Formats: sequence, structure tokens, C-alpha cells
Amino acid sequence: MKTAIITGGAGGMGLATARIMGRDHAVVIADMGLERLGAAVDALREDGIDATAIECDVTDRAAVESLVATGDATGELRAVVHTAGVSPLMGDASSIARINALGTVHVTEAALAVAREGFALVNVASIAGHMTPKALQPTRTFKRALTDADGFAARLDKAVNRGPAKMRSGSAYSTSKAFVIWYSREMAAAFGAKGARVVSVSPGSFDTSMGRLEKKSGSGKLTEYAALKRFGRPEEVAEVLAFCASALPGYVTGTDILVDGGTRAGLTPRGMLAMARG
Repeated sequence: MKTAIITGGAGGMGLATARIMGRDHAVVIADMGLERLGAAVDALREDGIDATAIECDVTDRAAVESLVATGDATGELRAVVHTAGVSPLMGDASSIARINALGTVHVTEAALAVAREGFALVNVASIAGHMTPKALQPTRTFKRALTDADGFAARLDKAVNRGPAKMRSGSAYSTSKAFVIWYSREMAAAFGAKGARVVSVSPGSFDTSMGRLEKKSGSGKLTEYAALKRFGRPEEVAEVLAFCASALPGYVTGTDILVDGGTRAGLTPRGMLAMARG
């Protein structure tokens, strides 16, 4: 049986994705917290899914490489869905940038090392990555990730710790997710050379523990601008993540897919300014 790795797989959209992919894959879920991982694996196994749990800090390059090597131990790793990340209220600017951006570099590089014909990597970004004008994104810093991950992390840390202290975490989140979108696009050719694909998916406001936590920082406000004026359900974005990771969309790579209930379509420049002001 083919194998899929899902980071952030102990809950939310990661666990929902594991349930879908577990229909025809053995799944390896990675996350922080052995108790949460154990409960998630038990739930998956009760549904008849071949599931394994591995605790993994995505900011640790060696841990990520070990995770991917374990998933590919039989040479049957077919997909990685990288949902692990943190939101503005879950840490300071430095930790948010490191987990969301550097973590994505580590997962992407490890996935590329084992990629083969038909392989797919799906990186989770965010609608927040579409909110910062490209002219304000530190693209020069982003480019450093292609050649020097540690140097990139150091430069990004400086970039997200500028400006008013109370805005830094939110800015770091938007910047780190803009990076995920940019980086996934930039890495498409490298994956394509191996007959493999990489895409990013940008969720809007979803009814997960992270989404509920961020209601105070604007995720609830976003739904006011959406065509579908509600929070999305984890399984709704999980269906998109699992589809992107499957063999079905075999010609889709190097692009970002918004799953936001029509939020970005409804956000005018005035609305974006209002969101930025909180």
C-alpha cells in the first residue's frame, strides 16, 4: 500500500486529511505532543486505517528528514501533506516565522529528496498570505531560502521583528504564509524534474481549534466579507488537500488554491485596510 505523511496530523484539518487519505494509503501522522498523537492514531485505527504516529518538530531539519525517511522506508511514499503551523496568538513573531516558513523549507527539501514519478507535496498556506501586497513582501529574503535555509531564517527573523510590537505576530503570520505560497511555486520545477508535483492550499476561516483561537484576531471578522458567511468545516478543506495530494490532478503544480468561502473575492481595499487596523 502507498504511504502518505501528514504533518500537523493530530487534529484539525490534518487529522481530517488523514481520515480521507487513509482510505487508500497507510498514513503517518506527525505532530507535537505524544498524548494528542496517540489519541489521533487510536481514532484512525478504529476506522480501519493503517496509521502510525511520529512526534516531529518541523523546525528541526534532522527530525523532518527522519520522518520522511520513515515514511519512505518501503519506497512507497507517494504524498506529503504539510499542515503543521501556528497562528498569530500561538507565539511571538520569531517562533511563527520559524515554524511556518523554515518548517516548510525543511519539509519541502526532505520531500524533494525522495520525490519520484507521481509524488505530490501539498503545503498549507493561508488567505493571510494573500493579504500583504507583493511590493511589501521581503522577496529578497524569500530567495535566500533556495540556497541557504539557515541564512534565510535569520534574515526573516529580522524582517518580522520590525514595526510596532503589537502587530509583529500578525505580520509574521501573513509574511510566513506569503512565503509558503511563493516557495511552493518556486520549487515546482525541481519537483517537476522528478515527475512530481508541489502545490500550496490557502484556507480561510475554519472551525478548528486554531481557527476558534484566532476569532479575536480577525478570523471571525473575515467571514463578514465572505460569499459563504460561515466558518469552513475541517473536512471541507481536507477534501481539497487530499485531492491535491492524489494522482487525480496530475497536471496541477506550482500554484496556490484558495479555499476561503469567497472571502478574498469579497475583500475590497477598504475592507483589507479595516482588517489591518483590527
